[in-house]
Amino acid sequence: QVPLVESGGGSVQAGGSLRLSCPVSTFSVSCLGWFRQAPGKEREGVAFISLRGDPTFYADSVKGRFTASRDNAKNTMYLQMNSLGPEDTGMYYCASGNWIPCELRKEKFDHWGQGTQVTVSS
Repeated sequence: QVPLVESGGGSVQAGGSLRLSCPVSTFSVSCLGWFRQAPGKEREGVAFISLRGDPTFYADSVKGRFTASRDNAKNTMYLQMNSLGPEDTGMYYCASGNWIPCELRKEKFDHWGQGTQVTVSS
């Protein structure tokens, strides 16, 4: 397994954009996910990509603003985040798992990165 290491986090003003990246091995993996955790809150799912051909799924809170994707040639997954607001502040994690069907639940993912901090100021 390739260690999951997120990059691309940072501090932006509200309305700004960031793109997170995460190298990932897809060997024996069915689902790729992005999660986030705000201070004092539970880790929540942001989006998942199914490697079985199902549509990419987004949490309602990010739908229309965030886009999850992967580049097979680079073995990398991405999270493009637009129209960021202070409510998007938190530590963002990439994850992979082989539990099908894919679901936006952290229990469904086995391998996790260390996280990258995203801070959005108003």
